[in-house]
Amino acid sequence: MKALVFPGQGSQFVGMGKELYDSRKDIKDLMESANDILGFDILSIMFKGTEEDLKKTEVTQPSIFIHSVAALKTINGIGSEMVAGHSLGEFSALVANGVLSFDDGLKLVAARANAMQEACDANPSSMAAILGLADEKVEEICASIDGIVVPANYNCPGQLVISGETAAVELACEKMKEAGAKRALMLAVNGAFHSPLMQPAQEKLAAAIEKTKFRTPMIPVYQNIVTKAVTDQEEIKQNLIKQLTGPVKWTQSVQNMIKDGADTFIEVGPGKTLQGLIKKISSEVTISSAV
Repeated sequence: MKALVFPGQGSQFVGMGKELYDSRKDIKDLMESANDILGFDILSIMFKGTEEDLKKTEVTQPSIFIHSVAALKTINGIGSEMVAGHSLGEFSALVANGVLSFDDGLKLVAARANAMQEACDANPSSMAAILGLADEKVEEICASIDGIVVPANYNCPGQLVISGETAAVELACEKMKEAGAKRALMLAVNGAFHSPLMQPAQEKLAAAIEKTKFRTPMIPVYQNIVTKAVTDQEEIKQNLIKQLTGPVKWTQSVQNMIKDGADTFIEVGPGKTLQGLIKKISSEVTISSAV
């Protein structure tokens, strides 16, 4: 069984999407419509902007979504039986399985990005990557810290990201190293994504989602927050909302997709991050990309 997977924030690069834009008129038209939907020339930033330009959350998230959906058009679904996305990538996955239109998906992604940026500006906070420590130990240490720090991304076995108040994250990193972590590295972000500090953003995203038309999915989506196949529209909405303050359980999601029959994974969008993670989750599946 084939599964399409879609990357999240961090997969952006200067010049992203330009080859897709130049490849076909229907893709060019789709991408150009993004400028009108967003109200600014995002394609110029994608094609010619600097790394700093692309790092801004309100630019990063729509750019990755636009690139991913454009890449999706090049493979026409290829008979996939399930989809999933890493954090932001879940919105691209919902276009792939027919739940969201490109226009509605892009509007939601923009609303999500802006709300997350506002939450970051209002309460500067941090994230850190923890390598070489069991998930259970990371969870235990986070729970022992006085302050807000939680597991945010279960990326693959031995690679987990924590998120929360800067002082709490820094203290957790010290304790992770003492517990035997190979690395505990503060990330260059000014926000605590997938933590309780995203509550203000969650409320704004919920309001935007309630105004958006969701269709019946053609195939199941394995959502980050529940890690299992979901086909109910209302459940999909609630899971998207919960995802902002809850962890991205990518390891568990991929494991469940494999358990349910997935043996071929195709990463659709910029970069190869998910391919690397999936290889570490299972050495027995076939992995490729559509960029």
